[in-house]
Amino acid sequence: MKEKKEDVLPAIVVGGGLNALGVVRSLGTCNIPVIVVDTDPKSPAMRSRYGRKLVCASIEGEQFVEFMIGLAREYAAPLVLFATEEKTVETVSAFRERLAPHFRLRQPEHERLMALMHKQGFQELAEAVDAPVPRTVRLQGKADLARIGNLKYPCIFKPSKKDYGYGARFKKGYKVSSPEEVAALYEEIHPVLADMVVQEWIEGSDADVYFCLQYIGQDGSVVSSFSGRKIRAWPLRVGGTASCTSAWEVADELAAMTADFFRKVGFVGMGSMEYKRDERDGRFYMVEPTVGRTDFQEEVASLNGVNIPAAAYRHEMGLPALPQQRSARPRIWREPNSDRWAFQENGGQADARSAGHAVCDAYWRWNDPKPWIDMFAHRLGARFGRTA
Repeated sequence: MKEKKEDVLPAIVVGGGLNALGVVRSLGTCNIPVIVVDTDPKSPAMRSRYGRKLVCASIEGEQFVEFMIGLAREYAAPLVLFATEEKTVETVSAFRERLAPHFRLRQPEHERLMALMHKQGFQELAEAVDAPVPRTVRLQGKADLARIGNLKYPCIFKPSKKDYGYGARFKKGYKVSSPEEVAALYEEIHPVLADMVVQEWIEGSDADVYFCLQYIGQDGSVVSSFSGRKIRAWPLRVGGTASCTSAWEVADELAAMTADFFRKVGFVGMGSMEYKRDERDGRFYMVEPTVGRTDFQEEVASLNGVNIPAAAYRHEMGLPALPQQRSARPRIWREPNSDRWAFQENGGQADARSAGHAVCDAYWRWNDPKPWIDMFAHRLGARFGRTA
């Protein structure tokens, strides 16, 4: 019989993208042992100097579950697991009874988690607890188009939940100016994904988008919290984070709003809330949560002195919390490619509020250079291929 390992238990990070890379670095720099599980041995997190790397055929479904149980059996006690992609969250939740003896899982009940991952489910929960959300109409078929006329335009038109088939063909979201524009887009999108939402637009720029990253413990207490602000998004106005920084000036307000919502809906574990400050009234409106996994820009918190993955690991392992101190100079987390495109598309307009902040490339670290080297080599190869 194979002897089980008794040393300090590793944290398991599932996924290999920039999200996972930030988590791996956050844990590794705190001397927490890490195991990275992904399908691609060349993904950014799999190229980090931190941790043991394991290639799995899938990071979702029953095959993934069997792989993870086999891994956990090497150790004498349950392991802390960090999911970085929604498909992994869905699998871990659906198979929680099989995984629970082997992993320290911190999740709300399955139906509540699935509702929070769906834009209409979140909308209904937010309205039920009087959270500040813009009006939204769900489309499940063309007959539902009759219901969007009462919305105030412009609106944003986007999937009800993440769908990889949709993402391969369409934008993350579309800013639309009329019901007719929605109908025209839906005609094209409907065969690929029928489940969409139309949500009233909140006036403001990408730099008016804020977020609050949190880890909620078993008793509903906030273990760690960080509030930040986008600087640029790609694509402009409707895209994901291209660059972001801290937002200490509103940290208390956003932390309280986020914790209050999570408490009222019974959410625990790793989560975050995205907000947009309406330039017309200065109020923060909830846009959407990220639940059960780390956020794409999770590392911005660690760079600014609030290491949420490390705090979560220590909490679940029963270890005392370490002091977290704001960085003396605010830091910007930047995905270099999308940030450059957004900067150029927006006419080279600088963000005055973050002038003087230190910039940290999402790929580059002097003591962990391989992810950046791979990215740069890929860019050179793509450029050479286009000019050949």
